[in-house]
Amino acid sequence: MKHEEIIDTLNNLIEISNDGKEGFIACAENADIGSTELKNLLIERSRGCQSAAEELSKFVLDLAGTPATGTTASGALHRGWLNVKTAIAGKTDQAVLEECERGEDVAKMVYQRALAKDLPESIRTVVEKQYQGLLRNHDMIKKLRDEARQEHT
Repeated sequence: MKHEEIIDTLNNLIEISNDGKEGFIACAENADIGSTELKNLLIERSRGCQSAAEELSKFVLDLAGTPATGTTASGALHRGWLNVKTAIAGKTDQAVLEECERGEDVAKMVYQRALAKDLPESIRTVVEKQYQGLLRNHDMIKKLRDEARQEHT
């Protein structure tokens, strides 16, 4: 795999991690005002996404590239949709967690595409570790969403 392809792949992962960071912050801001535990969890997940982006940025710099600093257009639209949805449906934990899960689904796809490529072993190891963390996050968000759904039925 060429350096440029590796850098592009890493920058896609950085952007999706930045989306995650911003998305979890938006979800924390939109969570039910009484959900301190959920807000704290979402803020912690935001920090994890930021840490992942920083870790990947080091690889880009090592490859003499310029790390991505922004988010994706689709991520911005998703955060906008979250604000609209919670304005209409109310700032319920269920609505917020459904949007968090949707964001995590997109991140899973981006990571799966990256892992399907012929990445150098040192980079693949980190990307795989981050992917496994993403899967744990997704499962946790899904579990919390399911619990929130049960509370509203």
